[in-house]
Amino acid sequence: MFKPNFYKRHYTFADGASLTLGERTLIMGILNVTPDSFSDGGQFLQVEHALKHVAQMVNEGVDIVDIGGESTRPGFTPITADEEISRILPVIKAIKEQFPQLILSIDTYKAATAEAALQAGAHIINDIWCLLYDKDMAHIVAKYGCPVILNHNRKAAIYENTIQDVCNDLMRSVALATQAGLAESHIWLDPGIGFAKDYEQNLDVHAQLYKINQLGYPVLLGTSRKKFIRQTLELDASEVNEGTIASNVVGITQGCQIVRVHDVHAMKKAALMTDALVYRQQY
Repeated sequence: MFKPNFYKRHYTFADGASLTLGERTLIMGILNVTPDSFSDGGQFLQVEHALKHVAQMVNEGVDIVDIGGESTRPGFTPITADEEISRILPVIKAIKEQFPQLILSIDTYKAATAEAALQAGAHIINDIWCLLYDKDMAHIVAKYGCPVILNHNRKAAIYENTIQDVCNDLMRSVALATQAGLAESHIWLDPGIGFAKDYEQNLDVHAQLYKINQLGYPVLLGTSRKKFIRQTLELDASEVNEGTIASNVVGITQGCQIVRVHDVHAMKKAALMTDALVYRQQY
């Protein structure tokens, strides 16, 4: 039987906030301050609406809030770094005032946005292009010494061996991060479910997440309401929370340590139960 590795990491940030991996599954709640995200576009563009949603997630037990200022749904329209920054900075400021110890991740592939967010008090960078889109991104995360999530992506869904190619791509981005001076302890991996992968490739990678776990870094899984779940269940995004939970439970059993979700309340309970069964294998 496969025994997952739950890598222990502890981070203390300049503002006094802290985060520990390896003791239980961490819940990352999604906050899209965008007009066009596939599931919740337009709902949290106003700072007061975003803050209300953050308060709800905090009450439900969120560990990290991931703020996105640009939709990355398939076929999205790119925006400038300045526009992205103008969307996220007021939200970061408001969250820092009301929830000063809350861990904030910024979903961006632009170095300028990452630096502005880190200067404003964000803690983690979540790069859907695995440090490959912006040549300055590796330098920025190394400069600030922040945890970075390397999300697998490609320009096209062309693979010889899907899971092996994903692992190889991720390790190339790990090398970019370490060569820039980022400590290996600050690197997290994301298999990039839904990015440059068709339906069968998504299922193939998901079924072999344990191979990414074996690369030696904490793994984040972000499948919430994604197309492969909607396609499997033949349901709309608003109706697939149970499918998201099933996906994440399977991920946790294969060593995923952070799950990125829209529905914190339901996933928190599912993770607590899964952890009670899976984490006991470590002792």
